[in-house]
Amino acid sequence: MKQIIQFFLVGLVLLTVVMVYDGFFILKEGQQAMITQFGAPVGQPKTEARLYFKKPFIQDVSFFDKRIQIWDGAPNQIPTNDKTYVYLDVTARWRITDALQYMQAVKTEARAKSLLDDIIDGTVRDMVNKNNLIEIIRSSDWSLDTMINPRTTDTPPKLGRDGISEQVLATAASLTPQYGIELLDVMFKRVNYIESVRLKVYDRMISERKRIAAERRSTGEGKKAEILGKVERELNVILSEANREASEIKGKADASATKIYGEAYGRDPEFYSFYKTLESYKKVVGENTSLILSSDSELFHYLQKID
Repeated sequence: MKQIIQFFLVGLVLLTVVMVYDGFFILKEGQQAMITQFGAPVGQPKTEARLYFKKPFIQDVSFFDKRIQIWDGAPNQIPTNDKTYVYLDVTARWRITDALQYMQAVKTEARAKSLLDDIIDGTVRDMVNKNNLIEIIRSSDWSLDTMINPRTTDTPPKLGRDGISEQVLATAASLTPQYGIELLDVMFKRVNYIESVRLKVYDRMISERKRIAAERRSTGEGKKAEILGKVERELNVILSEANREASEIKGKADASATKIYGEAYGRDPEFYSFYKTLESYKKVVGENTSLILSSDSELFHYLQKID
């Protein structure tokens, strides 16, 4: 009898350990869980990180990620509205917002990504088919380019790449709540041309840059001519003012010299005449100069008086 009681107690302890082990579970941060009983969901999703209890053996727990997840689509070749093919590489962010609905409609992450492939890829294809190439390759703030080059003849995009991304998000996000999924954003990770279009685009870009460079050089030459003209005008004004001042100074000096000469002549006319004659000799007579003068020449007047 004693052995039976011991076996019973040991069995009871083991059963208690198993029930505790299978009856409690820990929900970690960043996770949410759904309790099922014989495959059917029980209650509401568990979203708060802590210790939970479930019925041992008859209930199971399914864990789902609560964090934001990344979806990366496969690059696709898609025709635009103006019949130009482009390669698009799209990415998106999503998360599980309703674990119960997600478990019933999707169950696995692989199935969720497959659904997102169908929803996002299909929506992107529809939007690209409805818009021209310029809307795909240029952003909505492309008008800043026209501020840099106001003479450009290109038509700015109506929506732009980011505007189309917003439309794709709005359309795709309206389809995902039925799966317990919230689509947060959709972005064009890469947009590229097919080879034949790429070469034409490069040629156009080179031609456009050359045209802009020629315009900039022409504008620079115009500015240069304007600056040089302004400098030349200012130089002429400065020189004219300097010449005027020089003429005034020279006129005043000549007037002063004339006044001095007049005063000197008034004091001693004979000495002044003699002095001016000597100056004339200095200018007229050189080292190898021969003069033939008449006896009544003014130059010979003072030479006669030497004797």
